Amino acid sequence: METSTTRPGLSLTDVPTSSRLLSLDAFRGLTVAAMILVNNPGDWGHLYAPLEHAHWNGWTPTDLIFPFFLFIVGVSITFALGRQTGEQKALVGKIIRRSATLFLLGLFLNFFPKFNLLTVRIPGVLQRIALVYLICSLLFLNTTPRQQLYLLLAVLAGYWLLMTQVPVPGVGYANLEPETNLAAWLDRTVLTPAHVYKPAKVWDPEGILSTLPAVGTGLLGMLTGYWLRRTDVSAAERVAWLFVVGCLTTLAGLCWDGFFPINKALWTSSFVLLAGGLAMLGLALFYWLVDVKQYRRGVLPLVAFGVNAITVFFLSGLIPRILGMIKVAGADGSEVSVQSYLYRQCIAPPFSDPRNASLAGALTFVLIWFVVLWWLYRKNVIIKV
Repeated sequence: METSTTRPGLSLTDVPTSSRLLSLDAFRGLTVAAMILVNNPGDWGHLYAPLEHAHWNGWTPTDLIFPFFLFIVGVSITFALGRQTGEQKALVGKIIRRSATLFLLGLFLNFFPKFNLLTVRIPGVLQRIALVYLICSLLFLNTTPRQQLYLLLAVLAGYWLLMTQVPVPGVGYANLEPETNLAAWLDRTVLTPAHVYKPAKVWDPEGILSTLPAVGTGLLGMLTGYWLRRTDVSAAERVAWLFVVGCLTTLAGLCWDGFFPINKALWTSSFVLLAGGLAMLGLALFYWLVDVKQYRRGVLPLVAFGVNAITVFFLSGLIPRILGMIKVAGADGSEVSVQSYLYRQCIAPPFSDPRNASLAGALTFVLIWFVVLWWLYRKNVIIKV
């Protein structure tokens, strides 16, 4: 990681949109804050339904958070690499180094605290971000937007055919069931059950084959980034068309659901379109309010999360594990973790509904991180990965 600073006293209105899209930082900040919220409830046994993933087919607001982030990765690529100068070989080296860093950070989270090579989960959220960033960045450097659009269509159609038409070895027919679909077979064949997501046991929600359509989510973001960087059309026209395309893409995903069910765990093609379309609508709204209409009220907290998104995601996954390792005596004399003790003694008591207590625990965690990130933001510190 590298730490960089911007010039002291930098305000939102000082940053040109050609250099850093403020609406994108704010949208990224909202997304990563939502990630922290759903990943850190006070009590995993008591959650409101919208804060849980869909059991299998279908979707909840929580299912949209990760694809929103990958969509934002795609948009960011067009702005970051679009203004880079120098030899392509040097750019490729930077892309590979950053991708490797992200992948290793994710692997470290999976290793910690046991560091057991025999059972460590290999895929993960940061690992998928690393792969999507790597592939999409290389495509940005070597293909045109038109070629990227064709590639996106090929990925969506190809994944649909693979999952619905190719017989699964050992099963004998194509299917979309949790443990017998083609993606699950590939995960347990290549990764083996020892190295996949433990609750799923024999497949991984960030597995090998489903990374292909996840790249499609990144490509949707890249195409959106190209559109937002257009200088030959007005800002109002850019927003209007982004709303239109976002609505059509969302509708296409909902229609495809009848043939290829919306499923976050499989990252189905219909899910790519649904989440991508909704992400377009969200970004269009942020772009119109923040960059076009110059609306600043309430944006700074989101920007504070957005400029250090990977850092806060990594640390918000690491610190609860550390707190879970430290044991203290509970109210009944039993040994409990510091994390559990703080929740039971400081947060849960005022609430009669355990779901409200669990939500309060998650919100408290987000608030604590906001204080940290706000301090970094006021000091103009951005930790680059």
